[in-house]
Amino acid sequence: KKPLNILLTLAHNDQLIGPFLQWAAALAVHGALERRDAELLALRAAWNCQSEFEWGHHVEYAEHFGLQRDEIDRVPHGPEAGGWMPHQVALLRAADELHSSALISDGTYAELNSMFNPAQLIELVMTVGQYTMLSMVANSFEVAMEPGLESLPAR
Repeated sequence: KKPLNILLTLAHNDQLIGPFLQWAAALAVHGALERRDAELLALRAAWNCQSEFEWGHHVEYAEHFGLQRDEIDRVPHGPEAGGWMPHQVALLRAADELHSSALISDGTYAELNSMFNPAQLIELVMTVGQYTMLSMVANSFEVAMEPGLESLPAR
C-alpha cells in the first residue's frame, strides 16, 4: 500500500520522519483518550485549520472508531450545536480555545478536569496540537488528498 501523501511530504526531512512516526503511533495506539474522542478533536482541528487533507482522512477514521454520521456533520457547527454529549461539548470547546488562543480557559479546564484524568487532559492538548501541525503541513505544502475521501464542508 502506498504511503499517505502527507508522509511522503514529511519524508523530505529524513531526520524527523522516523521520530514523527513513532510519536504518531504512540498517540494513536497507546493513547489515554478514547479513540472516538481523539477523532472528534482531530476533526475539529482540521475544520478550524480548514485542512481538506486532514478532514478527509479523519472522517474515515472517525467513522471507523464509532462516531456517527450526524456527529461528524455537526463538527463544523462546533460545541454550540445541539446533540452533543457534555464531554463532547467540553472537548470541542477546548479545541476551539486552543486554536484561537493556544490556551484552555479556566472554565473549560474545570469542566474537562471533572470528566477526564490528567493523562487524558495532556493527550487532549497534544492531539489538537498534532492535527493542527499536520493541517499546517498539508495546507502549506498543498498536500493532495487521496481519492475517495470526503471533502471539507463549505464554511
